[in-house]
Amino acid sequence: MKNAIWENIFRRGGEEQSETATVLRNVPVFAGFSKRELREVERIVHHRNYQANEVIFRQGDPGLGMYVIIQGGVQIVNNENPDNPIVYSELSDGDFFGDLALVDDANRSATALSSGETRLISFFRPELQSIITRFPAIGNKVLMNLAKVIASRLRKTNDYLSAAQQKQSDEKE
Repeated sequence: MKNAIWENIFRRGGEEQSETATVLRNVPVFAGFSKRELREVERIVHHRNYQANEVIFRQGDPGLGMYVIIQGGVQIVNNENPDNPIVYSELSDGDFFGDLALVDDANRSATALSSGETRLISFFRPELQSIITRFPAIGNKVLMNLAKVIASRLRKTNDYLSAAQQKQSDEKE
């Protein structure tokens, strides 16, 4: 039988990581962060809960920040034609979206809807600006990781466009 008093006294402080820190650690925007750096980010993020089919943000809304799915699902949808929405992506636990809003003031290019009961972490532009001011090294890490994510998506988009052009060219021949 373990003695809980002694177990608690000798437990190393900070060994256990919160659910938020565990989720953030696996998001490319926070890749390579130390436990201390993750704790600083964890202090300023927000938690949101959504029911099924609840709007997280609408196409055309101001972009305020990014979201990370702790648990649940999110659909990213183009609602320009409400009778025939186009589903761009279906996201689940650990996925993130809306990250361009951290560096760009543009309006949202799609709508985000919860697929079921969904728990999210939200990280907004004012919090990023606060980190940049208070902890420049952490802020720079976030910005560099964001740049890598955006560059990776741009490369993938270029590959899709090249493949589509090649297919169109082959069909003409």
